Amino acid sequence: MQVRDLGMGVLEVVPKKFGDARGFFSETFQRQRFTDAGITQDWMQDNQSYSAEKGVLRGLHFQVAPDAQDKLIRVLKGSIFDVAVDIRKASPTYRTWVSCILSAEKFNQLLIPKGFAHGFVTLEPDVEVLYKVSAPYSPSCDRGIRWNDPTIGIEWPLDPGQQPVLSAKDAAAPLLAEAEKDIVF
Repeated sequence: MQVRDLGMGVLEVVPKKFGDARGFFSETFQRQRFTDAGITQDWMQDNQSYSAEKGVLRGLHFQVAPDAQDKLIRVLKGSIFDVAVDIRKASPTYRTWVSCILSAEKFNQLLIPKGFAHGFVTLEPDVEVLYKVSAPYSPSCDRGIRWNDPTIGIEWPLDPGQQPVLSAKDAAAPLLAEAEKDIVF
């Protein structure tokens, strides 16, 4: 397993993949290998999403205490531009974002710790994403930030003039300045 620090505690993880004429096999999560790499989250739940179109944007999502979540994201089919935004108010990198292209072909994963908002946009049609979380979904702790908040300035790889495909919830998400009063980790 290879681990690359993208900054602020966000890690790109690439598990070993063993292939032959039949296909491949991989342990995408193996507790001891993750622990040896310093990744010690206790994963609670797996979630899977499917996006039919290129340009589907999901996010920016996070949960606050007591059900804040670490996330381990990987793509089963297709590719995404995945983003983590530091929303820890006391952090010197508050409002800073990092990104990574995750794809089934690259076979990479992204570890996003608590204290970050997460979002992604699909880079092609028919994308499936699987992610582990360290706390269950909690409607009372669920929060969001607008995907195009100018104070964050994410450079989404959308085609010129293209508007992302958003859920009603994501389209109505508040700006970080409005949401930050409710951010507790």
